[in-house]
Amino acid sequence: MRILIDIGHPAHVHLFKNMAHEMIKKGHEFFFTVREGEHQAVLLEENGFTYAIIGKKQKGSVRKLLGIFTFSYKIIRIARQFKPDLFLSHGSMYAGYAAFLTGKKHIALEDTGNMEQLFFSKPVSDVILSPQALQVDLGKKHIRYNGFHELAYLHPKRFSPDISVLKELNVGEGEKFVILRFVSWNATHDLGQSGLSLSEKSALINELSKYARVFISGEGTLPPEFVRYELKLAPGRLHHALFYAAMYIGEGATTASECAMLGTPALYVNTIAAGTLEKQERYGLLFGFRNSAGLIDKAITLLNTPGLKDEFQKWRFKMLTENIDVTSLLIWFVENYPLSKEVMLSDPSFQYTFK
Repeated sequence: MRILIDIGHPAHVHLFKNMAHEMIKKGHEFFFTVREGEHQAVLLEENGFTYAIIGKKQKGSVRKLLGIFTFSYKIIRIARQFKPDLFLSHGSMYAGYAAFLTGKKHIALEDTGNMEQLFFSKPVSDVILSPQALQVDLGKKHIRYNGFHELAYLHPKRFSPDISVLKELNVGEGEKFVILRFVSWNATHDLGQSGLSLSEKSALINELSKYARVFISGEGTLPPEFVRYELKLAPGRLHHALFYAAMYIGEGATTASECAMLGTPALYVNTIAAGTLEKQERYGLLFGFRNSAGLIDKAITLLNTPGLKDEFQKWRFKMLTENIDVTSLLIWFVENYPLSKEVMLSDPSFQYTFK
């Protein structure tokens, strides 16, 4: 089978990488298309995947919509040479229209419920796979599974933390460190939303520095006063650092979810809510804040709680026992498509084969 995957975010590389590696071993072929952005191409390169950069990541709703024509056309040109049997993406409208115009099926994954994106991608997707916690009902094309996208790459079957990352950070074993992440607010779903102001970020950093080392991962260029805190790691090493961090605080939902999968306390600060994050909060693995009120006090309380990471690992274990191995589901679903679609629609419990 020949599969074309369109990538729009670094997390999408992680989402599909284990599935692709395992299927390549079985003789399947993959080609990735990607826009220049935050580490996407670097991660594809690190994984040894064949890919093509089809342009720069667009900012703003109008430019993103214009990309339906330009990026879809470029993907179609690549598809004519690669001749995929199937298109796959995290809700990429570009891959969807390319699939539609070449007479192929498009399997879309979704976990955010981004309606701006779904408005364009849903009509050109044959099926949409999502976590059970997604609060949006996407109709007859919608297949839910009990899991999280981040489990596709952070499930213990797929990820083993490497403690050597501490040397890369110049952090001693047992030394507490916190990772902060600030977003650029350029995504379509960020319109009208907010997180922390510059002064609130400064106050947070100053207080946390009294209790732990502080590292900042940011989209784009950090403000000059934050540069000395910049997290300088190869993109593929971030999850190892998150595993050993005492805590994560940030505006980025994906990184907050990743920490929940790893058992690292996550404080998510953003007006954007999501069913997946709320489910992780019910497991006790994540704390949601709509603004800075109470954030610093909660962070300091957690940092000073003895045995906190051990407690979070217990909650992580509970979460893992109740959710499936997403990569195993994806491999089966793609290899057996379209029969797999009919199986899941008629018997959703079949997913528990992949515990």
